Formats: sequence, C-alpha cells, structure tokens
Amino acid sequence: MSEIRIKVNDNGPLLVTGNIELLDGEGNRIETKRATYLCRCGLSQNKPFCDGSHTGKFESLVRAK
Repeated sequence: MSEIRIKVNDNGPLLVTGNIELLDGEGNRIETKRATYLCRCGLSQNKPFCDGSHTGKFESLVRAK
C-alpha cells in the first residue's frame, strides 16, 4: 500500500499525493492523478480541483502548533 500525503500549500490548494480514491457527494468516483491539487478557496471553475483562480485572491498560512 502506498503512502498518502496531504500538504496544505500557503495561499493555495491542498496537494494530495499517493494512491487515493476521490468521491463526489453521491459516491461516484472522480478520476485523480498521482499528485492531485484540491481547491481550498472556492474560486476554481474545475472543483474539486485547483485551477489557479486563487492567485492574489486567497490567503491562508496553516502552521502546525
């Protein structure tokens, strides 16, 4: 089984790497790649994936405590 990693990018998307299964609200499978960028800002026209729409319009710096 491969390792799955989720990285919260500063001012940008979640980067999910590894062999994942992504499902929509009805449980239908959404095709992913080995590295998948998921939107956090809500501005993407390609949800749940990031399309770069956040650039200059979204700020979020997440740090472990």
